[in-house]
Amino acid sequence: MPSSPSSSPGSAPCRLEWRPSRWQTAAHLLFALLLPWAVQASALPAAAHWPLGLLAAAGGALQGWRYRRRPMRSILIPPGDSPAQIDGEPVEGISLHDRGPLLQLSWRRHGRRQACLFWPDTLPPPRRRELRLAIRARPIPRSPP
Repeated sequence: MPSSPSSSPGSAPCRLEWRPSRWQTAAHLLFALLLPWAVQASALPAAAHWPLGLLAAAGGALQGWRYRRRPMRSILIPPGDSPAQIDGEPVEGISLHDRGPLLQLSWRRHGRRQACLFWPDTLPPPRRRELRLAIRARPIPRSPP
């Protein structure tokens, strides 16, 4: 009878793709539509209500358009000590934060902090679980003294 191996081969790497969320784009556009009425309800002078409201709506629509045009990101989280990769480049300090139905994946690249927000429409529950498990399996980074 063959004996079982003394150690498991480890888990497979977690490969994900991030893309802009349709829900977040819709939220940007909804806020852009509501901004003129929010400015109307403010204590600004009456002559400034509609010009500033339209300017705020244009800014909100521009933010939604810019968010929607962001490129997809390829995420690879290998098991063990190998560095995680975003778009094929190694990153450091990768961490995951649960924000209710949202997951925020953040990392440092070239000394700058960056992040991706996964909405429920961009990452189904089985992939969310896979991402959580991959992050938990990584060793805890040691900070310099």
